[in-house]
Amino acid sequence: MTWDHEPPGGHRRGYHHGNLREALMKAALDLIAAKGPSGFTFAEAARAAGVSPAAPYRHYRDRDALMADVARRAFELFETTLEQAWAGGTPDPFKAFERVGRAYLAFARQEPAQYSAMFESGLSFAAFPELHVAGDRAFDVLKDACAAMVATMPEDKRPPVMMMALHIWAQAHGTASLFARGDEARRPIPMTPEDLLDAAVLIYLDGLGVRRAKSV
Repeated sequence: MTWDHEPPGGHRRGYHHGNLREALMKAALDLIAAKGPSGFTFAEAARAAGVSPAAPYRHYRDRDALMADVARRAFELFETTLEQAWAGGTPDPFKAFERVGRAYLAFARQEPAQYSAMFESGLSFAAFPELHVAGDRAFDVLKDACAAMVATMPEDKRPPVMMMALHIWAQAHGTASLFARGDEARRPIPMTPEDLLDAAVLIYLDGLGVRRAKSV
């Protein structure tokens, strides 16, 4: 899932004519990891990729276009991760639903630069519609999982799938954010992120009657 990127300032022996775009995307990820998604310039990305300041304009009109490409790729990897975890809801939607939540947290933990590019870049969906499409495709995996859970409930008790998907997304995203900092500034939390999310989702599903519906 990683792009095998090197630290900022390292020598990029992998750059050759023809893979400038990939080199720039890798450089941007390195800089996001070091400075955050808004902490570097287009020229810095070029320098980190080992190319001239003018070279990036062969592929991108500006820094935002580069960031949109990085975020789009990240969303595509995120979609694949969630889709593999969901696995069509096998062996049952409850176990698969739990896997999706854990996959969400694992992606945020293992790919912090990509996760930051996805959710903290501040890019306009109107300016970059392809980014909006990629984000929706990843969210659709979560929505499909919620639809399968809702289908286990009596018809007169089923909540709107979109509402449930947004609630679960908020819980997963909030949990990931609570554990995002790896330094001493992070408030100590006496639970693992997985246990915290599992407990929150369990309480939520119990409130909806989803788990009771499982035994019907």
